[in-house]
Amino acid sequence: MQFPPLQPAKLIRRYKRFMADIELANGETTTIHCANTGTMLGCGSAGDTIWYSDSKSLTRKYPFSWELTQLNQQQFVCINTHRSNQLTLEALQNKQISQLAEYDEIYPEVKYGKENSRIDFLLKGEGLVDCYVEVKSVTLVRNGLGQFPDAVTTRGQKHLRELMEIKQQGKRAVIFFAGLHNGFDRFRVAEDIDPEYNQLLQQAVKLGVEVYCYAGEFEFQQQIPCGLKLSHNVPVII
Repeated sequence: MQFPPLQPAKLIRRYKRFMADIELANGETTTIHCANTGTMLGCGSAGDTIWYSDSKSLTRKYPFSWELTQLNQQQFVCINTHRSNQLTLEALQNKQISQLAEYDEIYPEVKYGKENSRIDFLLKGEGLVDCYVEVKSVTLVRNGLGQFPDAVTTRGQKHLRELMEIKQQGKRAVIFFAGLHNGFDRFRVAEDIDPEYNQLLQQAVKLGVEVYCYAGEFEFQQQIPCGLKLSHNVPVII
């Protein structure tokens, strides 16, 4: 997945969930859009270098969008969680997710379930059981451990209940954690943040819901981040 051209800036503060103030390279300050509704725990603090894109829109109130935070020289995190589905779709199309590579048909945003949900991807293939894939973003990393969620997620809990129902209907159900951070080599649910989600995931696994997590790898051109891909499967600790 390629990013639009990115520019560096210094983070001043994030507020009202969807906005952040930054200091541009020329010293000017401006407000940009933040496409992340979570707490963004560990995704940047005042003074950090962030990377933003410019929509060049004449109608948007905030044409700049916060895309990445550079946490140190080696570690980056994509804070735009809308990118996780784009990243996963590209990996599915390129057969990079080995556990799902046999499927040839990919249908995004399909309505399903008893709680008025939409599955991120419905996969189909000749002679194969339909596979329902729910994607979650991994932006929280603590002590080298990728984690989800970064706040209590009633929506995520609902998705696990829906996936358990799908599995009981005899179909494949997958919860897929997409790494938007390049600083982890294992994954575990943040039980201390959302114990209910952790309990539901354990129930889901016992029913046969599949859980996978792939690490993210950033690509660079002349030391400027230009892309992100899912590089490899990492162990999931249940």
